[in-house]
Amino acid sequence: MTLYVLLGPTAVGKTELALQMAEKLGSPILNCDSRQIYRGMEIGTAAPTAEQQQRVKHYFVGIHNIGFYYSAAQYEQDVLSLIAQLSNTHQSLLLTGGSMMYMDAVCNGIDDIPSVDNEVRETLRERLATGNIDEMRNELHLLDPDYYNTADTRNPKRVVHALEVCYTTGRPYSSFLKKECKPRPFHIVKIGLQRERQELFDRINKRVDAMIAEGLLDEARRLLPLRNENALNTVGYKELFRYFDGEWELTFAIEKIKKNTRDYAKKQMTWFTHDPSIQWFHPNQVDDIFQIIK
Repeated sequence: MTLYVLLGPTAVGKTELALQMAEKLGSPILNCDSRQIYRGMEIGTAAPTAEQQQRVKHYFVGIHNIGFYYSAAQYEQDVLSLIAQLSNTHQSLLLTGGSMMYMDAVCNGIDDIPSVDNEVRETLRERLATGNIDEMRNELHLLDPDYYNTADTRNPKRVVHALEVCYTTGRPYSSFLKKECKPRPFHIVKIGLQRERQELFDRINKRVDAMIAEGLLDEARRLLPLRNENALNTVGYKELFRYFDGEWELTFAIEKIKKNTRDYAKKQMTWFTHDPSIQWFHPNQVDDIFQIIK
């Protein structure tokens, strides 16, 4: 069985090509976007529409409520289990998205991190909600200086998860990170989409404008009571929350969404360029891509 992985930065054009590839392969689409997994965030995450999901069956879209705790490790287990089931009836499957860690978990495996004690998790989430992130960073520096010195400690999720493991196990989080590539019982073919930087940035800017026109403000306003949930620590929502707080003007918040989305796209491309197994194409090179999936 072959798992085709269609990847690339946000707004590069994965959605339509994924539909075409899935139809060509006779495969459902296995979504690999860590935010599209949640219900109620359809506009801000550019989730597949009802029409697109009717055209091709999608998995891992809108399967959990926003407050549900879900991780790359759980995603790895769920996707591998689904692949094992679908391989009985499919010679090829398509996984697509832009969440680098989720994709890496499926293709290479993720370290076996112990389960976190629920009481520890709730305590740390409450502390984070009250704005104690600087204090928590200092704790992580004391408990696990190795991880602290290499991790993106500006990301509260990284800090909190590392502390969860430290407090649950009594060991540094870094002691569980072995970075071993796990064997998979299927062949993996990675197809990457890329555009010239300015072309991609123009598409990002236009997509943000389209999201606003589609009702992103109303969607974000509905989600405001849940703003402390990790799922909503996401570009598109956190900027609008500051607008609702009266901290920013709307035009400024929208420009920040565009800038932060462009920055995220750059991070995605930096991550992907470290993988030599990816075959790169412009989204218009459909015929060349179809030659690969033959």
